[in-house]
Amino acid sequence: MLAYDDLKRNLKRNLKGDLDALANPAKAIALARFFKTGKGEYGEGDRFLGITVPEQRKIAKRYTHLSLEDLEELLQTDIHEYRLTALLILNYQFPKADATGRTEIFNFYLNHTQWINNWDLVDVSCRQILGVHLLHQDHMILHKLARSPNLWEQRIAIVSTLEFIKHEQFTDTLEIAIILLHHSHDLIHKAVGWMLREVGKQERQVLVDFLDTHYQQMPRTMLRYAIEHFDESKRKAYLSKYSRFK
Repeated sequence: MLAYDDLKRNLKRNLKGDLDALANPAKAIALARFFKTGKGEYGEGDRFLGITVPEQRKIAKRYTHLSLEDLEELLQTDIHEYRLTALLILNYQFPKADATGRTEIFNFYLNHTQWINNWDLVDVSCRQILGVHLLHQDHMILHKLARSPNLWEQRIAIVSTLEFIKHEQFTDTLEIAIILLHHSHDLIHKAVGWMLREVGKQERQVLVDFLDTHYQQMPRTMLRYAIEHFDESKRKAYLSKYSRFK
């Protein structure tokens, strides 16, 4: 009979083997370009196998019994699909865990943000873990992340509030949006605009009040994302006022 450690190693090898078997070199090249992995770009050093997210979800569901130690090993690699699959496994584990287990996953996530280092990795996981866990708790950790010098922690902070928005809690989204209002990176402009748009879908007047106060300071991309669901005349009115101000 295999020892426990040998079984764990086999499981990790099997997961990596399942992913490696789906590798698509041509798609990997396209993904590397799409996720900006060139020198000096935000995804520099990231390597891709060329596997679709639906394929990774199927594999992740087969390995939900892996431990946090196992997932840490997957996260601490430069292969994008290994990291994404590890995060998907956390997503599947979290709702089935007891209170202690959820806290462990929450803390594990916060302690490994350096490996959650591209926008898709953030967006696929932060709401389902941080957002859900913090829904009925103190939210200040997200405000701390928003003030981090790390781009991905800043994106985690704003995108995690999507869970609050779904429960008609808008304060944190608006406050973090103000923290990030003058950010220089378009990935933050897009994320903040996206969350503001989601606020507007739930409560249009809350978004309008925010825009009327802050639209002049917002990067254009952030504003365009925020007003995307407005009718054409209202979009043009905001963009026209914005252009005149600039």
